[in-house]
Amino acid sequence: MSLALGLLGLVLLHTALCNYSEDQCSWRGSGLSQESGSVEQISLHCAEGSLEWLYPAGALRLSLSPRLPTGTTGRENPRRVTACIKSSNSFRGAQIYLERDGVLELLLSEADATLQPKVRCFSWLPKEKVALFLQSTLHQDISRRIAAFRYELRGDWNSRFSWPSRNLSMEGSCRPCNNTEILMAICTSDFVIRGNIRTVSNDMESQESIISVSATRIHRQKFALFQPVGKYGKSTGSIRTLLRCGVKPGPGSFLFTGWLHFGEAWLSCAPRYKDFRHIYEGARQAHENPCEVSLD
Repeated sequence: MSLALGLLGLVLLHTALCNYSEDQCSWRGSGLSQESGSVEQISLHCAEGSLEWLYPAGALRLSLSPRLPTGTTGRENPRRVTACIKSSNSFRGAQIYLERDGVLELLLSEADATLQPKVRCFSWLPKEKVALFLQSTLHQDISRRIAAFRYELRGDWNSRFSWPSRNLSMEGSCRPCNNTEILMAICTSDFVIRGNIRTVSNDMESQESIISVSATRIHRQKFALFQPVGKYGKSTGSIRTLLRCGVKPGPGSFLFTGWLHFGEAWLSCAPRYKDFRHIYEGARQAHENPCEVSLD
């Protein structure tokens, strides 16, 4: 009897662990295995991943405990942690709440997510306790309902370099970067591209501007954002920013820096290249440049 119970325990443990991806970055599970009114506790430990809840029933409580990299010196902790979630195209059957110090705040309703994929962002201090609380919604037929989203987290050491503000819980900045911010952006951004603005188009629905850029030099890019096109192999790509920042096309060469956000490039700093050279040369002569950049 004890042996049978032991084997049953191993089977149940294996079933629970199978819900997690091998790297503990993602979770996939079914509400059909949950008891009525129960809350399943989930913990993920990566800077990005996903959650897929099939046939939502009961509730999930998701704790995000990322192993974030340290700052530029390798020693300091982030001033705050920022997380963003992006709902899937077919998000159904649940609502997402932000739990902060025991208080729930609606982050994403089922009605909003049903219209089109939504991005919601929130931040917290390292000492604060936050979690995502997914509550299933009542439906007679749950067979075609899946609540799924992707998440990304970033530790912010400098408040200037944060993800775009797509909702009221994050404040974005449209002001030009100062000299210190430009130098830090060159060293820490996901992409650093020298190029020219081809066009700027505005998406009124998403309140975003899309800057089409022709790259003359790729200093760094985390992924292949800029790909060679045409018989001359010129690299082109798109960079997004907030519509309210009022970006317009302009002549001359710029140095574009920024972050990847759910596979899209978002702008942080974009000084004219001649201005950047002047700033960088001055910092290098004063031994104040945070990293080395190859100039041509």
